[in-house]
This record gives sequence, C-alpha cells and structure tokens, in this order.
Amino acid sequence: METQAETPPGAYRNLIVATVGFALTFWAWDLIAPLAAGYKDRLGLSDFQQSVLVAVPVLVGSLGRVPAGALTDRYGARIVFPLVTALTIVPVLLLVPARDSYGWLLAAGFLLGLGGTTFAIGVPLVNSWFPPRRRGFALGVFGTGTGGVALSGYFTPRIAAHGENLPFLVVAAALAVFAVAAAFLITDRPGRPVPIAPLSTRLRRAGGLRVTWELSALYAIGFGGVVAFGVYLPTYLKTWYELSPTGAGTKAAGFALVTVIFRPVGGRLSDRMHPAVVTAGALALVALFAVVQAFDPPLYPLGTLALLAMAAGLGAAGGSVFALVSQVTPQDRVGSVTGIVGAVGGLGGFVPPLLMGAVYSAKGSYSIGFMLLSDLALAGCVYAYGRMRTLERTSAAADAPGTAAGASPS
Repeated sequence: METQAETPPGAYRNLIVATVGFALTFWAWDLIAPLAAGYKDRLGLSDFQQSVLVAVPVLVGSLGRVPAGALTDRYGARIVFPLVTALTIVPVLLLVPARDSYGWLLAAGFLLGLGGTTFAIGVPLVNSWFPPRRRGFALGVFGTGTGGVALSGYFTPRIAAHGENLPFLVVAAALAVFAVAAAFLITDRPGRPVPIAPLSTRLRRAGGLRVTWELSALYAIGFGGVVAFGVYLPTYLKTWYELSPTGAGTKAAGFALVTVIFRPVGGRLSDRMHPAVVTAGALALVALFAVVQAFDPPLYPLGTLALLAMAAGLGAAGGSVFALVSQVTPQDRVGSVTGIVGAVGGLGGFVPPLLMGAVYSAKGSYSIGFMLLSDLALAGCVYAYGRMRTLERTSAAADAPGTAAGASPS
C-alpha cells in the first residue's frame, strides 16, 4: 500500500504546471503548419518549399531535445523550463515581420524549434518527483501536452481569421505568462542527483547505453506513428475517401484526441504491469488494425474503427515507453536518455508520410504502406515482449529520492 510519503508534496503541482507549459510550447512549435497554405499562396511557394517550411521547426525541435534533456539533468527544470519558454517568445513574434519573406520565415521556423524541446525538460522533472509506482501515470499525463499540436491546428487558423498577426500575439502573451508563473511554481526535487560530467561526456554515456537505442526504436514506432498520422492522415482521407478538407481535418483531430487520451492510459497500465508488456500489447493492436486498414474497408464503420484503434495503440505505446524509460534508466541520465529517445521519436514521424506518398504515386494504393506499418509494429511488439520485458529497474531509479524503502518495482 502506498504511503503519503511516496508522492511528496509538490509533485502534482509540478506535473500540472509542466503539462500546461508543454502544451503551450507545443502550440508555439506548430504555429506555422496551420497557416502554411496561406504562406504558399502569399509567397507563391512550391509544394516542396511549403513542406520544408513546415518541417524545419519540427526537425529542429526533435534534435534540440538531446541537449535540452542533458541541460535539464545538469541545471534542473526550474531554470531550463522557464528559460526555454521565454526564449520561444522571440521566434513567435518574429513570424509577424517575417510573413512576407520565405527566407525569414525559414529562419523564424528554425528558432521556433525551441518550443519542441520542452518534452525532454518535463520528463526528467516529472520522473524525479514521482515514485516508481506512480511514474507511468504521471508521465502519461505529462504526455497529454502533445495535444498542444491539436490545439494549434484547431485554434490558430480561427484566431487568424480575426487578424493575421493575432495568433502570434496571443501565443506570445500566453508563453510570457507561463514563463513568469513557471519561475515561481516549478521546483526541482530536493536531493535529485546532479551530474558533474561535461555535456559531451553525458551525451556520450547516454548514447552508449544499449537501452537508449532500444527505447528509441520503440518510441519511433509509437510517437513516430502519431506524428506521421498527424501529418498525412488529412491527405489520406481526402485522397482515398474523398472527404472535404473540413471533414478530413475534423476526423484527423479526432484521431489526435484519441492518442492524447490513451497516453496516460498506457502509463497507468504500466504502473500495474511491466511497461514492456503494455508496449507489446499496444503495438499488437496497431499491427492488427493496420492489416484491416490495408484492405481499404469502407470508412463507416470499419475504417473509422481501425483508425481509432490504431490511434489508441499508438497513444498507449507512447505512454508505456516512457514509463519504461523511468524504470531502466539511471536517475541522473533520464534527461539525456529522454532527449535522445524523444529526438528519434520525433524524427521517426517523417519517413512514413514520404513513404506513403511515394507508394501511392507508384501503385495508386495505400495498402502497401499500411502493411509495412503492420510489419513494423509487429516487430516492435515481439522485441518489447521478448527482450525489454526482461529488463529490471536500475538501482539508481529504484533508490531515487522520494521512493519509499522497500517499494516494489512497477
């Protein structure tokens, strides 16, 4: 039975604040994508130039998680989270004067990648505050901050309808308020282990752990699948099922919502059983319904059921993989490992859309793409159950501050 001491005072405050900040910075990170069609028309961009404009902040944000996680290990989220949030205000406001120049938009988008790094800041913060029995659920709740992308997709164009610069001003103001609040409300766990080795050494050590790359591969399937569907699902629904842009966008938003809801579900289940078992089950669900979707079922009801089931599986896998990170990673390396895993997961979402588009152009069908997704998910399922299930919690994670003596592994 858990005692009150196992979840120390301040844990839930930090969780809530970090989740809100994660959602806000992810909204900022995704500001360009909902407005990309307008930039294309205004500046006469090609499809390729539009794709690059949308991809730049995502790619920079994914890669930026590596140093952001390592810096959080060293200096703590109390300093790094408000600082990154405040710095993100700069590129958000730069989007206002940059709107008439493709080069300046790319430069602003590059800096906007800062907003995508907060994932690697929040995970070590939340991980340090919660005991092993609660970490899966807590990290799953924090992961719902990825819904900031859905918020951006829904609200940004609607706010822009009342003034083309208004979305940037609104988001900048929200980031400023949060940065000030976070400076007072976010606190690092007393007694957390602080690494003293140089940044390059810590990243090399994290990269030298076999488990880092195993977790990266699993997260590339889970979160990478979420990113891939977020990017390509509207196109797929419009092309194959001939939905209107509004209808396709609404259904894509529903898919994103399901992934957000099931992320804490995956985390909570990982508190009750080994996270690798939850990951294996979630990926098995994805593999099964990817096969169903490969046979091009009618959208109602079977196609909708298959897509939502895949969303549930991908969301749950994202939550369970980071519950696994908290179990098998030494406490003082959680930020560094999280940065690498998060970077690979974010980058993993950009191969599938390109592959789906290439396959459709060559074959006039999406079936091959869904079968490849099924094969990949099944491989992850087998590896998670066969290899990752045998991993035990590291002694550093087990002895983390705030963990009651004798607490059993999750």
